[in-house]
Amino acid sequence: MIRFGSLVPQGWRHEFAGWQKPGKEFDAIRRVSLECERLGYDSIWLYDHFITYPEATSDPCFESWTTLSALASITKKLGLGTIVTCNSYRYPSVLAKISATLDAISNGRLIFGIGAGWYDVEYNAYGIPFPEASVRIAQLEEAIQVIRKMWMDEQPTFHGKYFTIEKAINSPKPIQKPHPPILVGGRGRKLTLRITAKFADCCNFGGGATLKEYEELVSLLKKHCDAVGRNPGEIEKTHILDYAIIGGNKEEVRRKIKRFKPKDMSIREFTKRNLVGTPDQITSQIHRFVDIGFTYFMLRFPDMIELKPLRMFAEQVFPAFR
Repeated sequence: MIRFGSLVPQGWRHEFAGWQKPGKEFDAIRRVSLECERLGYDSIWLYDHFITYPEATSDPCFESWTTLSALASITKKLGLGTIVTCNSYRYPSVLAKISATLDAISNGRLIFGIGAGWYDVEYNAYGIPFPEASVRIAQLEEAIQVIRKMWMDEQPTFHGKYFTIEKAINSPKPIQKPHPPILVGGRGRKLTLRITAKFADCCNFGGGATLKEYEELVSLLKKHCDAVGRNPGEIEKTHILDYAIIGGNKEEVRRKIKRFKPKDMSIREFTKRNLVGTPDQITSQIHRFVDIGFTYFMLRFPDMIELKPLRMFAEQVFPAFR
């Protein structure tokens, strides 16, 4: 089964640039989320960041877990995910508590995305230690074990190099059994993919790569699975599209490319590394990813607040996969 989720506006990509009107931003988040549910999207997703990107500005940027809790109370069917939570930002036992609570609030709709973290500007601004990548990845591996124990054990205990818990009671437990699906984000070829092979129910290699690069990553993940004795078919391959540009005709697509393409990227590279085109062209592009094993797509329509791209995709692309 092929599934589709949508990012919702939260400000990280400057969706709320210049707004600065408390309440207006969440109205947009709520409106997009409810439209996704009405249209039949499988899930909605938030980034886990505190400061806007690529430029750090004072534009509003909503915290992911607080926002997901609010959205859990106004939606009924949508999966709720982080793409992905930065492990460094919350002690894993606290994150286990937060996520178990959200799964209970949402009646079992959490998709738990987690990664090692990377946005050094954010770490430095918030005074969060930013060790080298190998340490952050090792911390991620321990954190996943802590979180799983907190979700499943009655008196979870773990003594690691970076994290320790001792009979850390976590009640209520998540509704999903044995636990919410764990999505590990990142494409570090040696360390991150090994953690994915060991612990993940879903993987996400991040956006911005080419089809060939994703094909190589799928193959490499299989090798890691073989090394740890895991069936690679147990890990769902998900794909985030940082830019999903859909238009009813070539002229509309061209205008949107001009509007949203980063200034430092050529049109050729932009279209090569993102989902860009008319509904028929986008359908063809998605089929290529399905052919190499991807079954879940998270789409960020940069003009999602206008709702039109969400509707066009649902009405003209969904039928090819459902």
